[in-house]
Amino acid sequence: MNTTFLAMSISILIGVGLLVGIGALSLVSGALNFLFVKPKLVILKSQFGDSGFAFTFAWDQSAEPVKYNQFRIQLYNPFGSPTQLDITREFDGSDVDFARDIEMGPKFREIISAKGLENATVELQLSSTIDSVTHNISMKGAKFKQLVKSAKLKIDDVSEQFIVKKDERKYEVPERSFISPPLPKSSRYLKIATNPEFAGQFAGASGGESSGPAVANFSVSKIWIEPGCIVCDACEGIYPEVFEVTDSTCIIRPGAPLDDGLKVQEAAEACPVEVIKFTKVG
Repeated sequence: MNTTFLAMSISILIGVGLLVGIGALSLVSGALNFLFVKPKLVILKSQFGDSGFAFTFAWDQSAEPVKYNQFRIQLYNPFGSPTQLDITREFDGSDVDFARDIEMGPKFREIISAKGLENATVELQLSSTIDSVTHNISMKGAKFKQLVKSAKLKIDDVSEQFIVKKDERKYEVPERSFISPPLPKSSRYLKIATNPEFAGQFAGASGGESSGPAVANFSVSKIWIEPGCIVCDACEGIYPEVFEVTDSTCIIRPGAPLDDGLKVQEAAEACPVEVIKFTKVG
């Protein structure tokens, strides 16, 4: 009994110790993140004079992948004049460390020259309207005015530090072509009725008048396709009742008529790779 109670007590103490250790580690990690990975805003000298605000902004993009595109400045001056001012400007968004020089307008001069500014609070706010994330920086008005007035560096002086140089990736693109390679040379020609050179040979079959001799039609006993079809559709265009061109080859339709040998011959002679074969009756 005592042994069981002792074992349970030790287990409970170990569990509590683990929880305390994890909590302490989390606090330390959060503190380090706050101290060393805290977003940083540096005030620069604006090219717009007293109506502009220039700055750089850097943060840990791996921990916070955000695209900032809005800047806001607020004055809280309850014991001075004006008591409150609020200016918001949008700029070209950036998801990496960046520098911006923004024209804030005459209200910005009112903030810098406000009565009682030394006891006022100025809040700078960078936001992402896309990702709904906001980062606030609050400081005393006297410090803000001193940082603005003492700024020496301009955006051109620091711009190179905030241009992300991305690695140029080179990809080897395989050479591909959708153009069929040249057909092998042949002394054969397309002997079809539409070719003027052979028009006389088809005059009898077509029923037209021609000075050439009529060619007697004939029947075939067998038609087949040898390997090597390039699916050019020539045969199907001539005799679709017999030939059917698929995605990869040509086939003979089931029940194809075999009584018009001239058209079968025309299709065979029109085949650029000469894979259509047939046997005449008798």
